Amino acid sequence: MSEADYKKRMQRKKKHIDSRIEKANIDKGIIVLLTGNGKGKSSSAMGMICRALGYEMKVALVRFLKGEQQTGEDLFLDSNPNVVSAHMESGFTWNTQDQVLDKKLANETWLEAEKFLADPEINLVVLDEITYMINYKYLDETSILKALSNRPVGQHVVITGRAASEGIIEVSDTVSEVKDVKHAFRANIRAQKGVDL
Repeated sequence: MSEADYKKRMQRKKKHIDSRIEKANIDKGIIVLLTGNGKGKSSSAMGMICRALGYEMKVALVRFLKGEQQTGEDLFLDSNPNVVSAHMESGFTWNTQDQVLDKKLANETWLEAEKFLADPEINLVVLDEITYMINYKYLDETSILKALSNRPVGQHVVITGRAASEGIIEVSDTVSEVKDVKHAFRANIRAQKGVDL
């Protein structure tokens, strides 16, 4: 491709992108769903938390499933005055093997999430691994959808977890499916600090 042809192609592309940007003139809180079997859904949500904090926004992080497992993100965010959090204490359900306890703790954690979703001072709410709670029937999907619909107008939400329900997909503005191609764990490499934890 000649330099002149390349320049024409890029000018056409710029014109198209500029027109799309001009049409995107709505400001509102959005729901981002990160689902699929691949690694990186929660990490992506943590990246959005960092982005929000860069703008001095208030953030709520609600973690289902991961319990007492502390990650680098937790260590980093714990001291930030713009972050509030709630964590389901029982951790991974396959470790507890106690459905009654897990369901109880999931509902206690959801009550905290509901408060965050009703608080107009909070700009971003991350509901990490909540899709499992819906699939396991620990939480009522209708209640979750209602809280998402009734949240403050400008509040953003990030939802993570595998096998998102149709209701969650439907209410989300942006849906990304993370695909699993290859994972170090299958080669017997344990979770690594700074990458997995």
